[in-house]
Amino acid sequence: MAETLDTSAFRRGLKIEIEREPWEIIEFQHVKPGKGSAFVRTRIKNLMTGRTIEKTFKSGDVVGKPDIDEREMQFLYREGEHYNFMDNKNYEQTFLTAEQMGDAKNFIKDNTTTHILFFNGKAIGVTLPNSMDLKVVKCDPGIRGDTVSGATKPAELETGYVVNVPLFINEGDTLRIDTRSGEYLTRVAG
Repeated sequence: MAETLDTSAFRRGLKIEIEREPWEIIEFQHVKPGKGSAFVRTRIKNLMTGRTIEKTFKSGDVVGKPDIDEREMQFLYREGEHYNFMDNKNYEQTFLTAEQMGDAKNFIKDNTTTHILFFNGKAIGVTLPNSMDLKVVKCDPGIRGDTVSGATKPAELETGYVVNVPLFINEGDTLRIDTRSGEYLTRVAG
């Protein structure tokens, strides 16, 4: 742990190292009570396991700066529980497990350009674009005259993910899906 960070450097999205594991700050709040010393209340996410915890640091505490590298890579294919990615610069290939993929596995399709996160030279996670365009492969037809405001129905996408969509969506339509929340955003003109 060569470099260190002070609590005054904390910000949302900052990656820190605690007990030899990489964490990302999701939320933080500097608190200065009337009595006693100041502290920082944080919510942090483990980048290896995806687990989120709340942790309090005393003002002036020092944490490590993790050896994290983010590389642009292209998703090639899935083989069983492994997802194969290729570095766009040197053509090296890297595998991620379904567990390391997390929710991203619901939205990724061949040739998608992503960012792979490496910790100490080992791939630990993937970041997709904020939205993906995916084709509907299975969906009940919309019934003419069924105009209940805000009504939805399930639609299965080409990746196998099922999302709730408005009644006017049909099989074969291409939809824009928010990869962070998994929600339908809009229908894309084909």
